Amino acid sequence: MELLREVANIAGQGGLYRILKPTRTGVIVESLDGKKARSVVGANARVSVLKDISVYMADHQDNATPLGDIFLAIRNTHGERVELNTKKATDAELFDFLATVAPNFDRERVYASDVKKIISWYNIVSVALPEAFIIDQNAEAATVAE
Repeated sequence: MELLREVANIAGQGGLYRILKPTRTGVIVESLDGKKARSVVGANARVSVLKDISVYMADHQDNATPLGDIFLAIRNTHGERVELNTKKATDAELFDFLATVAPNFDRERVYASDVKKIISWYNIVSVALPEAFIIDQNAEAATVAE
């Protein structure tokens, strides 16, 4: 899921953004909602690139699974969209959802709010960047063929 290098979450702002290019004072981003609004995010803003985010696993203290792998597992298990309503779901329902795609996630270090973000981000990426999943599947098939 190399396309996740271009997708970021900006602290204090809802949704996800595609990083277009750097400027002297920050980066130019485009929202992944239907509006495709562009803006400049300053260097002081906390920008988290989805490619760099991982989910803690219980196997070992330093073990984590990249968010891209979690997204692929969600795609294989739940399809193009997760129908779980994160606003009404209980913590137990959220953790049960994550357990279906990452059964050995660390229940002490992964919070319900993290699972809500994962579901929300997955739904946004699935709609706005469906090619992220197609490219990865082709690359994976090429790797297996070698």
